[in-house]
Amino acid sequence: MNRDSRHLESVLHRDIPLTQAMGVKVLDWHDRQLRLHLPLEANVNHKSTMFGGSLYCGAVLAGWGWLHLRLREEGIEDGHIVIHEGQISYPLPVTMDAIAICQAPSEAVWKKFLAMYQRYGRARLTLHSRIVNAESDEEAVKFSGQFVLHR
Repeated sequence: MNRDSRHLESVLHRDIPLTQAMGVKVLDWHDRQLRLHLPLEANVNHKSTMFGGSLYCGAVLAGWGWLHLRLREEGIEDGHIVIHEGQISYPLPVTMDAIAICQAPSEAVWKKFLAMYQRYGRARLTLHSRIVNAESDEEAVKFSGQFVLHR
């Protein structure tokens, strides 16, 4: 686990206590991709699959964490990140530990987001995350969320 991953895991566990109960671990932050680990045991439902609410939370956390780390790289630490809107689909059940993954938007979208924030002190960014069954790499959840950064 690199320094950025340790930092994010500390922030999540300190500022969003639910992440501790869920057993969320930051696997890695590499090539502007964030990967979080969600254990089945801490998030299991009555059907022995992962609870839909935990999956939604994991997908949001992947986007929130991605934005937190990317802003930190840019030297922007004066903003507050909130989820404004999210849409999720669950094409497959999660039957084992899972990995939530968020990748970077296009460079043009990122630059526009930064320019809006620097000019107005508020900006919106849509991020896409997905959750896969850890051992099979099958895509079980697709999420699109609009995150707002404000001063």
